[in-house]
Amino acid sequence: MASDVPDKNFDIAVVIDVLRATTTISWALVNGADSIQVFSDLDLLKAKANHWDANKRVMIAERGGKKIDGFDLGNSPLTVTKKMVQGKRLFMSTTNGTKAMQRVQNVKNLFAMALTNRKAVAERIISMNEKEVLILGSGWEGSYSLEDSLAAGALASYLNENQNTEVNLVNDELNAALALWHFWKEDILGCLKTATHGKRLTNIGNYEDDFKCCAQLDYLNIVPSQYEQGVIRAS
Repeated sequence: MASDVPDKNFDIAVVIDVLRATTTISWALVNGADSIQVFSDLDLLKAKANHWDANKRVMIAERGGKKIDGFDLGNSPLTVTKKMVQGKRLFMSTTNGTKAMQRVQNVKNLFAMALTNRKAVAERIISMNEKEVLILGSGWEGSYSLEDSLAAGALASYLNENQNTEVNLVNDELNAALALWHFWKEDILGCLKTATHGKRLTNIGNYEDDFKCCAQLDYLNIVPSQYEQGVIRAS
């Protein structure tokens, strides 16, 4: 697991942003979105989106947990309904998750993972039989994130228990994430609400349903994968 991207090549990169970008991406694809193009820069997002058919696009932007004025949606998995996203390109920028995805966009195999699709992503990793996997927690503006570490530990736990070959956890961060998972795995919702970002969301609005959605372990059989730089599709 890493909060900073090491200066080396990996076979696979898994980006995690439980609250809420990778959960939203997973639900959008389940609900029929054609693709999600991720951005760190809002002006670039607008410029790219303006070249797309307005009837076939959805613009999503959030900063600090709040939807940005002038965009269609904020960063909630509950809003990317089939009616809203089916067959459309989503242009998306969030405080942390989309920025993290851009940081590793040069990795050959890039997946977006939340708790909701942990098993699906883990099974894909196992099937590929690659040697080195980078697990990147998006964190909060460059700092540690409890919920992303929880999900990283959940992924490591699944790989440990289901892969035929030995899994080596190469740094203290991932060992700590695994311990965190074993501590909280019976109360995932409680962990999300305990996390600093969970408290931040609670302070700005009623996000109870978002919390419940983001806490659903192995609920979705979807693997969001980068198929061209910055563009995610179901695979």
